[in-house]
Amino acid sequence: MADATNPIKQFEIHPVFHLEIGGVDLSFTNSSYFMVVAVALTVGGLMMAMSRRALVPGRGQSVAEMLYEFVAGMIRDTAGSEGLKFFPFVFTLFVFILMANLLGMLHYFPAPGLHGFTVTAHIIVTLALSLLVMAIVIGYGIWKNGFRFLKLFVPSGVPLPLYIIVTPIEVISFLSRPVSLSVRLFANMLAGHILLKVFAGFIVMLGAAGAGYAVIGVLPFFMVVALTALEFLVAFLQAYVFAILTCIYLNDALHPGH
Repeated sequence: MADATNPIKQFEIHPVFHLEIGGVDLSFTNSSYFMVVAVALTVGGLMMAMSRRALVPGRGQSVAEMLYEFVAGMIRDTAGSEGLKFFPFVFTLFVFILMANLLGMLHYFPAPGLHGFTVTAHIIVTLALSLLVMAIVIGYGIWKNGFRFLKLFVPSGVPLPLYIIVTPIEVISFLSRPVSLSVRLFANMLAGHILLKVFAGFIVMLGAAGAGYAVIGVLPFFMVVALTALEFLVAFLQAYVFAILTCIYLNDALHPGH
């Protein structure tokens, strides 16, 4: 009963198979497994959807083309046409996070000994993605603009005396981007899944308490249904927010000082 109602147990990382090389634990974990599954399902699904490349698209091809246009439109609106050079990166980020979020909604995954696992509810994963984004922003910004990239910290149109205040604020704001980007995704996925588990635990406990309490269990049951629908929406919204903020940061690398 304790395991069934423990809201934190769903985030535990455990090895699928052990592997140790030179005293270093390189075990393949459930987190790694679900990241591989997210990539495999995304690549496989897109390849199947676009295999025919029909002039009149079917359902699968229509979904793939909608995803393509959605991400391309997001980049054009935030970084301009020049930002489309980053389309493969932004598209990969968006679909990976979306698929990982959706896989986390499967509480009973069709694999021996594995249950649903939310990869994006772990700060180490979201921080790694955020640091990757910022590494590309800084690397490309310096490669393309050289020292002009530092204009990002010296906004135009600001009175000279105010640069003493504004520049440190801009530097701190820039350095906090990977933290805010990673914590936003991690916290939303973690909190939503904990809330779902808590209300589901209420149903189990009330059902075990007897027939009289089982009737009251209908209330948390409806809450679980509503929260599940909300979590599917959050799964999409968080992937969208991560992707669009990535586009905004890439725009700073393309046009520093704007």
